[in-house]
Amino acid sequence: MIQSLWNREQAAQCQNGLEELVYRSNLIGTDRRVCNWGGGNTSSKTKITDFRGREIDVMWVKGSGSDLATMKAGNFTGLRLEDIQPLLEREEMPDEEMVAYLAHCMVDSKHPRASIETLLHAFLPFPHVDHTHPDAIISICCADNGKEVAREIFGDRFVWVPYVRPGFTLSKMIAKGVLENPQAELVLMEKHGLVTWGDTSEACYAKTIAIIQEAEAYIETKINEESIFGGQRFETIPEEERKQILAHVMPVIRGAVSDTKRMLLTYDDGENVLQFVNSRDARELSQVGAACPDHLVHTKMVPLYVEWDPASRDVEGLKQSLLAGIAHFKEEYTSYFERNKNEGDQMSEAAPRVILIPGVGMVNTGKSWSHAQVSGALYHRAIAVMRGATALGSFVSLSENESFNVEYWPLELYKLSLAPPEAEFSRKVVFVTGGAGGIGSETCRRFVAEGAHVVLADLNLEGAEKVAQEINERFGEGRAIAVKMDVTSEADVQAALAQAALAYGGVDTVVNNAGLATSSPFDETTLKEWNLNIAVLGTGYFLVAREAFKQMKAQAIGGNMVFVGSKNSVYAGKNVTAYSSAKALEVHLARCIAAEGGEHGIRVNTILPDAILQGSAIWNSSWRNERAAAYGIEPDQLENYYRKRTTLLVNIYPRDIAEGILFFASSKSEKTTGCMLTIDGGVPAAFTR
Repeated sequence: MIQSLWNREQAAQCQNGLEELVYRSNLIGTDRRVCNWGGGNTSSKTKITDFRGREIDVMWVKGSGSDLATMKAGNFTGLRLEDIQPLLEREEMPDEEMVAYLAHCMVDSKHPRASIETLLHAFLPFPHVDHTHPDAIISICCADNGKEVAREIFGDRFVWVPYVRPGFTLSKMIAKGVLENPQAELVLMEKHGLVTWGDTSEACYAKTIAIIQEAEAYIETKINEESIFGGQRFETIPEEERKQILAHVMPVIRGAVSDTKRMLLTYDDGENVLQFVNSRDARELSQVGAACPDHLVHTKMVPLYVEWDPASRDVEGLKQSLLAGIAHFKEEYTSYFERNKNEGDQMSEAAPRVILIPGVGMVNTGKSWSHAQVSGALYHRAIAVMRGATALGSFVSLSENESFNVEYWPLELYKLSLAPPEAEFSRKVVFVTGGAGGIGSETCRRFVAEGAHVVLADLNLEGAEKVAQEINERFGEGRAIAVKMDVTSEADVQAALAQAALAYGGVDTVVNNAGLATSSPFDETTLKEWNLNIAVLGTGYFLVAREAFKQMKAQAIGGNMVFVGSKNSVYAGKNVTAYSSAKALEVHLARCIAAEGGEHGIRVNTILPDAILQGSAIWNSSWRNERAAAYGIEPDQLENYYRKRTTLLVNIYPRDIAEGILFFASSKSEKTTGCMLTIDGGVPAAFTR
């Protein structure tokens, strides 16, 4: 049951009406059962002193493209009411004209563009107005007998407005309905949502919560848990087995949905999701349509429901069902677009945003981890609405053309245009071994700064987690994950790549960077030392590359690998036989994979750095002392020694290597494979020839 979160002590700390509106809005957005991500809007009417010193009536309303849960004062738009209210006398007003008109009403041109539902708030004669999308209310508004149900719950206290796309006409209809019904306490918008109001911000919020609670209480009296969605048809596969299946199929899904632009994937096996996908009516209900217009841009009109019997445990059969289902979905979506398109419409990705798999759960797609999460969060709301609507009657949705006109509505697409342009590595997943180290951590930071999502794989899990946390705090939730991995363990490597598939759907770039180094004269090199170097720098690079190669082949959208070799890959130095031999192995391994990967669009290149002392676990170990002894100098003289032996007289830093790695992973080198790039300041003895 929805509960009030209002805290009078906290509310009293608000300095003005706008701050109190922010507080109220954040409370409403906090509970997604009350309002969808990015949806709904709130307003407050107050007085301010304008630039001429005059006291004027102003309405503060949510700006376009923001989310109630997180928005601040700067996300609201202030508009002069005396300029807006005369619009109520008009008979009609096209969207474009309305948007242009409202721009002239703003008290500050720097404010965000006003919500498309601004006039809904302005035309209602109340100081505070909330428009929300509560699950319980939309259950009523999406039931075929919704108006009758509303009468049972609310008597004559509501105004029912038939479905009309938001804008001038809907705003006028709502205002007319409320003005003609003085006893009205709420507006129910068919297939859309709820409008409430109050004389104070607290009263407005309290009314919103109270109305939702009435609806929830009524719906729960109609719920029969055993017969929800027609009852259970399939059994849920145990959790560990579910994850194993998903790790196998998510790269296949990712490839199939990424034919025009790459997509990232998330999965969700929440209790309500499993109850829905396992039910008898899931297939039919899922194809009725969206539960709310706000969902359409992120979920499309319908999800893909996969025909598969989880009792079979036939993973290969599931892959084939997914491939066939995604292909059919794209064909149907293209036809839907062609039937309904308007002049100038450009089709978005035709692939599904929501994929329902019996026994397993839900897979979501998006241009980023966060966008895939939004698609999943909104489908949670759709499941809740269908649960309530089917308990009351039959679930109904917008018509196909109504859905299309929302999905491709210029004013809705405008919200998406507010996002920054995509960077070089947007929509890409990068798997970095040795991610906690100097080169690895800097490489991860650079990739994320250019739009990527990264998996930091390291034996030092605590260090990798620290870097991942730092990245997520700076760039946003879900941009990086840390996994513990010993590159010499086949099981560890397979598990780490499986975690990458579960987190993001697969990988696009693998940076083989994990390392160690030892130094000893050849005749004092032990078998243990030799085996250690070969195990980490040879076998480890082989295992990571092989498992990534498998995943890239499953995705069938290409990929690339960058090996971090060494100057010693091509230079036979003193006292480093084991290390140099293993590093030479890496370079040739990369070339072998490049020769085999070309037909799959998989590129493999190698960076040859030298003497990266900063942030390096290797150089902070006995290796520093060993190399200093080999050159007959003190350990603290190493950095200057290495600088002087370069033709450019420079030191090399982790960022220099990261830049080379990003070059090989980028579109700038899309026709280069099997190549070595030396980044060592110019050590003549290591010039390739």
